Amino acid sequence: MSARPEGAPVWADAMYPDLEAAKAFYAELLGWSYDPGSEQFGNYTQAKTADGKHVAALMPQMPGTEGVPPSWNLYLAAADVAAVSARCKSAGGTLMMDPMQVGDFGTMVTVQDPAGVMFSLWQPGSHEGFEKVNEPGAYCWAEVNTRDAAKTDAFFGAVFPYAMQQMPDDKIDFSVWQIGGGPALGRMQMTDDFPAHVPSYVNVYFVVEDCDAAVATVERLGGRLHFGPMDSPFGRFASVADAQGCAFSVIDVSNAKGEMPDLG
Repeated sequence: MSARPEGAPVWADAMYPDLEAAKAFYAELLGWSYDPGSEQFGNYTQAKTADGKHVAALMPQMPGTEGVPPSWNLYLAAADVAAVSARCKSAGGTLMMDPMQVGDFGTMVTVQDPAGVMFSLWQPGSHEGFEKVNEPGAYCWAEVNTRDAAKTDAFFGAVFPYAMQQMPDDKIDFSVWQIGGGPALGRMQMTDDFPAHVPSYVNVYFVVEDCDAAVATVERLGGRLHFGPMDSPFGRFASVADAQGCAFSVIDVSNAKGEMPDLG
C-alpha cells in the first residue's frame, strides 16, 4: 500500500548527459550531497540534504536517450501500478515502458498524457519517496504545464481522485488539483509566453532560503533565468534552467506576500 495518497507527488529525478556537472550544480545551489551511485541501477544517485534526508535523484542518460534534453520527472504515488497504468491507457495516455520493478525499492512506469505531459507512477517498496519536503533543499510543489488544458484535466481527473479547483484569474488558466481537501498539484495552460518549441511538461519547485540569491547562483553556474523573481502568497519564486538546460523553479516559502486565492 502506498504511504501517500494515490496521485500525490512522491519523488523526483532527472537524467543528465553530464551527471558530475549536474551533481556539482545542485550541490552548490541546494546544498545537496549524494549517495554513491550503483552500477546495478544505472548509477542512479540519490541526493540528500545536510541532515541526510533523501530529497531527489540524478542519473546519467540511458543508452538511446542521447540528445534528449534533460528534464525533471515527477513521480505520483500509486498503490497498484498495474491498476493505475490500466486507467492511464483507458483515459488516452501512453505507457512509455512496461511497469518495472526496481529491486526491492518499488515499481515504476513512465506515462505520457494526451497533451504530451510526461510523468511517472511509483508504487513504493522499501523506498517510500521524499524523506523531507517544504524545507530548504527539498521539493515543495509542482505544476503541470500543458498545451491542452482540456485534455490534461480530463486525463488526470479520470486517473486520480483529484478535486480540480479553478483559480479565479482572467489572465491565466490555472487550477489546483486537491487530494483530501489539500493541494497536491497545480495545472497551468501554457500561453504564447512559452516558446513554441517547448512541449507540455511538469515544473518542479525546490525550496531555497533566498530566491534572489538562488537566481544569482543559477546564473553564476551557467544556468538561465526564465521568469521572476516574483512575489506571491506562496512565497517569492523564479523559474530557471540549470547549466544543462533542465527547467525547474526555486521558491522562498518564508517570504510570502499577498492574499491567498479563493479556491472554494
